Amino acid sequence: MEFRFGVDGFCVQMPDVERIRRKYEALASVMDERVTRLWLAAEAEAIGRGGVAIVTAATGIPHKRIVAGKRDLIELRLNPPGLQPRAQTVRRPGGGRKVLEAHDPELQVALDALIDPVTRGDPMSPLRWTSKSTRNLARELTAQGHPVSATKVRALLSAAGYSLQGNRKTREGTQHPDRNAQFEHINRQVKSFQAEHQPVISVDTKKKELVGDFKNGGREWQPAGEPVPVRVHDFIDAKLGKAIPYGVYDLARNEGWVNVGIDHDTAEFAVESIRRWWSRMGKKVYATASELLITADGGGSNGSRTRLWKRELQRFADDTGLAIHVCHYPPGTSKWNKIEHRMFCHITQNWRGRPLETVETVVNLIGATTTAAGLKIRAGLDRNRYPKGLRVTDDEMEALNVRAGRARGQWNYRITPSD
Repeated sequence: MEFRFGVDGFCVQMPDVERIRRKYEALASVMDERVTRLWLAAEAEAIGRGGVAIVTAATGIPHKRIVAGKRDLIELRLNPPGLQPRAQTVRRPGGGRKVLEAHDPELQVALDALIDPVTRGDPMSPLRWTSKSTRNLARELTAQGHPVSATKVRALLSAAGYSLQGNRKTREGTQHPDRNAQFEHINRQVKSFQAEHQPVISVDTKKKELVGDFKNGGREWQPAGEPVPVRVHDFIDAKLGKAIPYGVYDLARNEGWVNVGIDHDTAEFAVESIRRWWSRMGKKVYATASELLITADGGGSNGSRTRLWKRELQRFADDTGLAIHVCHYPPGTSKWNKIEHRMFCHITQNWRGRPLETVETVVNLIGATTTAAGLKIRAGLDRNRYPKGLRVTDDEMEALNVRAGRARGQWNYRITPSD
């Protein structure tokens, strides 16, 4: 795999940089100045477009010398050795213009202070809250008495081991003390239910999508120069609205159901989505099931504190005769929910680069999603209205057959059918 990092308008291929750097380190001591620039010019030509930048990044040698080497190569081809029209001079060791760092030994220190002002320099650095592009860095260094060009800044950064990098999601914030114990409990429950051939589902709401000719992330093959035209601004279309996909993923069968709503993502909508999965998919393959295990996030329409969620599950249990077991993931761990990386990610890949022009388009694209591992998804459109703000009274809660688990009862509970 080739990794690339952008450098002010061009890309540098890391394998080429490392290859040339290793060669240069091995040969630099035995090559004179002329042979060095000829060899570097030949490497740049072999790479093609962007070759000079790659060679500069690998060796730290200014691009002017490499360009001069290219001119020497052309002359060498036109006039082979023995037919040179002029004497070829070789710069003596130590000759030529001194590098900028020799004239300004504090340059690298000043550059480091601008790159990381909090730990290495002045926390009040003028570049603390602005883009640290090579141009901005060069401008600020020059203002501080270190005249330098953006090209030189780029070479200094590369030589010091810097590269352009984005953010990486690794911090999860403060972990709940019962996090690991809850994960282990969910794992035991899933294995136990599957061993007894009882259904286990993972549920969640996928990101709401604007319906209409809006830009959708990603790319797909189209005739050259004929991209699909979409709107410039992503303002919701009052007539088309949004699509709200609520997913139900069967862990044992690698199958899923997505209920595409058009109103609000409420607990009533969430349980209706589970109900539709059961009536259209689950009941046929789990005809003898007496229990259902649901794994869900701790918040949202299927949150552990949502009264309406539990009331609607009670109605679902009464209608189906199933005992409903619910296990919620701890706060801040929604990415571990199986449906996220076993179903939703494949749906996103399937419709990348395509405008979701109608809700029927959304349903069709979801239903057509498959994987080499055998994932199958069915989808349906839910035009029902799900008003927000419905309240469940204390008396209604008292009437529910909800039994909290012995451990972490706020996340683990069982709802049985009413007598």
